[in-house]
Amino acid sequence: MHEQEYQQALITVKDKIRDTEGPDMKEMMMDQIRQWFIECRDATGKFPEYPDEEEGGSALIFKEKDPAELAAELQEKEDAKEGGKKEKKKEKKEKKDKKGKKGKKGKDDEEEEEGWKMTPSAFVPPIKEGTDTYNTVWAPRDEADNFNQKHDSELIKEEKRLEVENEIRLQVDELMRTELKNLKLAVDREKAKKGKKGKKGKKGKKGKKGGKKGKKEKDLTPDRTIESLYEELVTEGIIVRHPKVGLHEYEGEYSYLGTTLRQANIEPQPSLSDVRRLVTQFAILPLASPAVHEKAPLVKSMLLAGPRGTGKNMLVHAICTETGANLFDLTATNLVGKYPGKDGLKLLIHMIFKVGRALQPSVFFIDECEKMFKKKLPKTDLSDPKRMKKDLPKAMKGVKADDRLLLIGLSTAPFDAEAKPFCGLYQKIVLIPRPDYASRHLLWRSLILKNKGQLRNQLDVSSLAKITDGYTPGHMVSVCQQVLTERRVNQLSKKPLQAIEFVAPLARIDPVYKEEEEAFKSWYSSKTPLGKKRAKAAQGDDDDGGGKGKKGKKGKKGKKGKKGKKGKKKK
Repeated sequence: MHEQEYQQALITVKDKIRDTEGPDMKEMMMDQIRQWFIECRDATGKFPEYPDEEEGGSALIFKEKDPAELAAELQEKEDAKEGGKKEKKKEKKEKKDKKGKKGKKGKDDEEEEEGWKMTPSAFVPPIKEGTDTYNTVWAPRDEADNFNQKHDSELIKEEKRLEVENEIRLQVDELMRTELKNLKLAVDREKAKKGKKGKKGKKGKKGKKGGKKGKKEKDLTPDRTIESLYEELVTEGIIVRHPKVGLHEYEGEYSYLGTTLRQANIEPQPSLSDVRRLVTQFAILPLASPAVHEKAPLVKSMLLAGPRGTGKNMLVHAICTETGANLFDLTATNLVGKYPGKDGLKLLIHMIFKVGRALQPSVFFIDECEKMFKKKLPKTDLSDPKRMKKDLPKAMKGVKADDRLLLIGLSTAPFDAEAKPFCGLYQKIVLIPRPDYASRHLLWRSLILKNKGQLRNQLDVSSLAKITDGYTPGHMVSVCQQVLTERRVNQLSKKPLQAIEFVAPLARIDPVYKEEEEAFKSWYSSKTPLGKKRAKAAQGDDDDGGGKGKKGKKGKKGKKGKKGKKGKKKK
């Protein structure tokens, strides 16, 4: 009942405002625009250019500004059209000033530079806007007498008054553009000049269109439908059906000791829970939600690196399951004998991106991706993994903000690849470690129950988690399947499960040795962009504790710092 009254009030209030206040609004707008014409002519010596509808039309004029501000705005626009030469000069001067001031930084500058600073979030302004709206509109409103929660006519009037103003503004803009044109012809006699400007404006627009055409790639399949391309990719095994796996099935415990270790200047090993969180942030949320993808930083590609059995393939399947994405398998072994030659490769890349964009979200998946950038390949490898080394990175550069496409690479030996092109292709790098004690304890309990086992007092899960340090979730799954056979499950009521039964299968599996784990850590800290930044930041923290005061003195005194050095030599 109240909803019907509210909807009816929206119509009646708007009609009433249009009939009663509309004529006065129109007259006031026209007078204000005419006054703007005169003020601009007095300030600049000529009539202004009327703002386009794309810029807001006369809404820009209605902002209360004096002629000096208007003249300054017009001057800025003219300077921008000239090519921005002044801006380039300013940038050069700023660079010179920065170089000159490198050795003269005070304590305030050092304090500003210290520490990691979070970049501004695109999600905070809407939240703040909603909070401000509540505090200004709803918080001070007294609803004691509005027991039935009917609509507030004053709020509707404020909202509909703006709508009526915008509608009338469009009508006024058409009239005032014509009036300004006649004024220019009659007073300034700029008919010829205006024609030249109009042509220049058109050329600019054509230039923009031409730029867009240049960016667009040539369609190699103009006569084919998306359905036929999709069918061909499925037939060739490029688009594959992935197992339905939820992200919650990738189990791992949170690292509760992480904060304590950091306080003791010990960098903790990331947990499987951290991996799950990063995959959610970088892949699942942007692919599943267009709103998040639009506002969040654009993530085009992601590398999942870690030892065998850490669940990299499972994470890819979970991403596709949670987002409903199509999975394109671009692994070198899967492309053997398909689309041969350079033309065939170009056609393949064109097809996967065309279908991927049309049926987004889409995930492009490459297993053993380090082979694409490996310096030397064994002669026995006939899959030609370097085939897409040049074309794929080039195609990924064409992924725009509105494309929900993600390239995911899996690697068990990322240190074998050339670091610069490898890390250049993959924007986000997630290192998946072996599970810690808490995650192993959780995994053993979960896997035993999934394989129809029983958790009784005779089974010491804590000891089992302790002795499997270095084993991956894949190893644990394999051991559970070997121990909990159908015959053994039938005997559980008479013969409870014990931890000793898992020892023999574990002994036949090689764990992740410390050398391999250190190789991953060393590669991440010394080769990846984020690892280098972290190492640099850590080195800066170490310097702060030791010789920071001396460095600060050198920076302030410049040449005097050299004298300090001589003094040390004398000592």
